[in-house]
Amino acid sequence: MGKLKIFAITLNNTQGVYYPGQFLEGHVTVELNEGMKMRGIRLQFYGGAIVRWSERHSTGSGKNRRTVTRYYSAHETYFNHELVLFGKASGQGGDNPTLSSGSYTYPFRYQLPNELPSSFEGSVGRIRYWLNGTIDKPWKFDHTTKRAFTVVNLLDLNTEPGAAEGSRGQNEKNLCCLCCKSGPISCTFQIDRCGYVPGESIPIKAEIINHSNRRMARSYAELYMVGFYRATTKTRTVFQKIGEISHGEILPGDSDTWNGDLLPIPPVPPSKLHGCRIIVIEYYVKFCVSPAGPAFQLEVPLRLIIGSIPLRTTMQQYGFAPPLQGPSQSQLYQGGAQASAPPVTSMPPPSFSESAFGTVNIKDDDDTEYTKGDMNYAPVYAYYNWGQTAQPSAPQQ
Repeated sequence: MGKLKIFAITLNNTQGVYYPGQFLEGHVTVELNEGMKMRGIRLQFYGGAIVRWSERHSTGSGKNRRTVTRYYSAHETYFNHELVLFGKASGQGGDNPTLSSGSYTYPFRYQLPNELPSSFEGSVGRIRYWLNGTIDKPWKFDHTTKRAFTVVNLLDLNTEPGAAEGSRGQNEKNLCCLCCKSGPISCTFQIDRCGYVPGESIPIKAEIINHSNRRMARSYAELYMVGFYRATTKTRTVFQKIGEISHGEILPGDSDTWNGDLLPIPPVPPSKLHGCRIIVIEYYVKFCVSPAGPAFQLEVPLRLIIGSIPLRTTMQQYGFAPPLQGPSQSQLYQGGAQASAPPVTSMPPPSFSESAFGTVNIKDDDDTEYTKGDMNYAPVYAYYNWGQTAQPSAPQQ
């Protein structure tokens, strides 16, 4: 058994969810089986964004043709603070102290900056926040431990232009069948509003008329995210499907109507990722009609705004009456102000659920086999269990 028995970071907020400007509080536990000489024990508070990908490109021709790999990247750092828990700071001179055997608890408190984007994990980019503890040992491998946490920057739909307005689109397509031109497939698609929060469902209203002599295999509505990752010299666009609902076939000369079929919105990050300049996300709901056999499908996309705070009209539908004046809803949700008693009930704080995109491994290039802590992490996002009996909760203060 080695000298180090326990090296762990514990947050007082067991959810590990914070708003910008909140205090990050907790403690670091160190337990030694025998004394250890070290430069010091330090805790790093870090938040930043990175985009990174590679592409293979061919140049030249014939015998001179070759393939090269090009790398694209960019990064932002929002904060990077070091706290000395024991011993010396990084680069500080003097004798190295020895920590005797036993169990030690080192409390910490750090205030997050006021302007931070929400946590995000994408295919070629991320916005990530973490704590990293280091036992700095002279002439030996350091011991490290890591703890990721989530930052939620609330997007208030009531402040977003067009969020409460409906949207409508239409399209038609002519199909060719062998030598004969077929009639058109037409589709009209609409949604009652553009602004939603995770936990809500989008009522899908659509009408399809099949004037062709081809059978339509199915129609479906798809919710998807578009991510724009901005490296220093190039931008990459990534499409990611989130959810889908569908209807069956439509025969030649027939039609089909969608009368408000519900497309649920799972826990996903808010639109735009305010505060980040190298990653931007948008959401769309797309209605599609797929012909049987080889042919391009008919598509009608409409843009959505996914927020963290619902529209006032939506809250009222569920029996909540948010104040129309006074402190902003973002302040109320963050505990920055006190709301006066509303006439029906108070605004519902969101619960927080793991990202619909699942967990990621947070081990970085700087981490080693000696790094302790849970390397599996999933950010969590505001989620509204409308109509549920369980009372949702906000991040702990």
